[in-house]
Amino acid sequence: MVKQKKSRKLRGNVSHGHGRVGKHRKHPGGRGKCGGLTHHRTLFERFHPDHFGKRGMKVFFRRENKRYMPYTSVDKIWSFVEKAGQLEEFVNNLSVVPVVNLTDFGVFKVIGHGNMPTRPVVVKARMFTPEAEKKIVSAGGQCILTV
Repeated sequence: MVKQKKSRKLRGNVSHGHGRVGKHRKHPGGRGKCGGLTHHRTLFERFHPDHFGKRGMKVFFRRENKRYMPYTSVDKIWSFVEKAGQLEEFVNNLSVVPVVNLTDFGVFKVIGHGNMPTRPVVVKARMFTPEAEKKIVSAGGQCILTV
């Protein structure tokens, strides 16, 4: 800890070490980030190059996951019946039709890739391609849209 101030040591020295012409005034360059576009421009360009200007668009109420659409193909629908633990009761009993809600498994869309098994299945999903719907209905099943 310093016992004496600098001004105490410099008593009698008129400028106290702050020069004769420039003088020690309060905030000669402005307070804070003042003068970034004018007299402090070189410092801002060197150390804070992205301080001024805009970048991107400000979109209010942005829905980040609006294109999130995990899908499965028609030939994998029976695997979801198996995942639900209902496969044994439907393999032996042909009169009962399984109902598969794909949104429970995190799948929202059904595409028409592959061959549909000949057994009818009721499939619930958010979206069906026309090929998938045609294959499911031709096998005797149903396509139910959910929200």
